[in-house]
Amino acid sequence: MTTHTCPSCAARVSPDDLICFTCGANLPRPTAIRDDPPLPTTIMQEYMRRDDSTGPISSAVLRLTFPTGNVEVPAGTSLLLGRDPAESLVAAAFSQFENVSRRHATVTMDDAGHATIRDEHSTNGTFVNGDRVLPGNTVRLADGDRVRLAADVAADVVLPRQEPDPASLSRPEASNGSRPGASNGSRPEADNSA
Repeated sequence: MTTHTCPSCAARVSPDDLICFTCGANLPRPTAIRDDPPLPTTIMQEYMRRDDSTGPISSAVLRLTFPTGNVEVPAGTSLLLGRDPAESLVAAAFSQFENVSRRHATVTMDDAGHATIRDEHSTNGTFVNGDRVLPGNTVRLADGDRVRLAADVAADVVLPRQEPDPASLSRPEASNGSRPGASNGSRPEADNSA
């Protein structure tokens, strides 16, 4: 049995896969397809470059709920939103909207689970909560935000709350070694100085 690997990241892939689920690259099609010229391998999801290697990748997944369906972006990845099927994994969701650019905007979830959107110099603009994102600029997204591509295509941002770092939840030590506000079993001493 032949082992198939992604030409971009060398991850093991199934012979039936169209994209690599590790790096998002298009996988080459079998050569048995008639008359179709081979398509170049295009990376549609780019993994974020980690500035530091501290901590694991968040399990958070950003969900954009468009009228045509949900778009999900896991932590550590970015996804191009647009109508060009050679560039965007979700092009079919925008194919009926002529005012959405072929390369409209890029949504990114960093390793820590923070979401952003960048306008890719779209013709009709990208908006967050009604404010236009300047071309080439990146804006942070939060749970409950409203993203709009051009005039017609709006999505609600669903971003799970991040679990706080357990180290930030530590309580200050009490002078008697017990938890603050906890009773140590003795009665408070009365003030007899009067």
